[in-house]
Amino acid sequence: MEQATQTKHNFWQLLVVSSLIFGMFFGSGNLIFPVHLGQMAGQHWFTAALGFAVSGSLFPLLAILAVVVTKSDGLYDLAKPVGRHYAALFLVLVHLTIGPFFGTPRTAATAYQMAAEPFLPKAWATAGQWAFTAVFFGLAYLIATHQNSLIKWVGKYLNAVFLALLAVIFVVAFWHPMGGLNHTPTAAYQSGAAISGLLEGYNTIDAVALLALSVTFVHAVRGLGYHDRELTRLTAKAGTLAIVVEVLVYFGLVLLGAFSLGELTLSDNGGAALSKIVGHYFSNFGTAFLGVLVTLGVFTTALGLVTSFAQDFHKLFPKVSYLSWLRVTTVASFLVANAGLDNIIAWSLPVLMLLYPLSLALILVSLTVAKWTYAGVVYKLTIAFTVVPAVLDMLANSPAVVTHWAPVASLLHVYHTVVPLASLGLGWLVPTLVGFVLGIGVGYLRAVSQRTTEEV
Repeated sequence: MEQATQTKHNFWQLLVVSSLIFGMFFGSGNLIFPVHLGQMAGQHWFTAALGFAVSGSLFPLLAILAVVVTKSDGLYDLAKPVGRHYAALFLVLVHLTIGPFFGTPRTAATAYQMAAEPFLPKAWATAGQWAFTAVFFGLAYLIATHQNSLIKWVGKYLNAVFLALLAVIFVVAFWHPMGGLNHTPTAAYQSGAAISGLLEGYNTIDAVALLALSVTFVHAVRGLGYHDRELTRLTAKAGTLAIVVEVLVYFGLVLLGAFSLGELTLSDNGGAALSKIVGHYFSNFGTAFLGVLVTLGVFTTALGLVTSFAQDFHKLFPKVSYLSWLRVTTVASFLVANAGLDNIIAWSLPVLMLLYPLSLALILVSLTVAKWTYAGVVYKLTIAFTVVPAVLDMLANSPAVVTHWAPVASLLHVYHTVVPLASLGLGWLVPTLVGFVLGIGVGYLRAVSQRTTEEV
């Protein structure tokens, strides 16, 4: 009897932690990008969805495992083998990007645009946005001040409501589909739909965000009494379960977009597409329904972002308290959110093109060589070979005033012509693998030389 009770207790904790992980990184981008993908891919929706699942789900799972396997207590610890200065710089860049500069403000800006703006007169739009974002980040601050209650708020309540509302949309839409699945895909998806889906999945930013967010739910799992191997095992299981659920949701959203072409034309973005789809099924009530759905989704993400920012910055700068850093990120996010969603997205793209390759390179070495005696050499060379193409990808996605400057334009032309996959935005891939293999070779030779010297 006691064993059965313990098994049930462990299973319940697994579900709660899985829900916490899912709720922290499934935000507005995860909701709207797959819908637009389905519209663009048309009859090739399945292969495009597979590509999206790799970058939008598999990469974030690997990020979770990288933190757990290396037993890192934050992003700084994870990147420290590259060098202390690099680790500090990388932590700051990642947290500023997914935190108060771009990621966290985007959650509130998206919620306002879809949940409040449609119901406000145009004359009240600006004042309404300031009021909405103030309440949004005020609540996020109040909940995040109680770290022990985070798993209760996100894992047990908010995320359960979010998934229930999303399930209602799926049931109604699939019971009465808007059309078939034989629609002509856009040019990018007529051939190589899987690659296009893979690149579309980058927009979720989850592989970058999970490197920072992982420390938050690791602390939450420790609060349940799990440590060392038990913590690793539970987090790995919960992360896998969360990713499986996310893949199913992604495929449902892609199908939703693909079906919609029977009644709708291709939308400008996934937010507009989802709004029209929900409006088709639920009429005027659909707008309010979608607003609640999106707000719940992005609020759970905002909670994870502000909490992990405060935790990691308190560790990097311990003289400043957790609560002080929490105030910094919530106030800064509130101010940036009022710049508007379009501006936030436009400003973030170049920075994300820099950070994504560096994050994936860090995940690669963390999962493979972290415990090797010469791991430091592999870390350093892998990142060194990744930095240059990552910077070039950042330049290629910068505003026209940068890309049209003659020296930059010439450099990018050579880069896109010479480096494999660079024209697709994957120019970092081959150099990263070269640096990784070279690092293993150099490290091995050094280890052999050191043993030979010791024997002599």
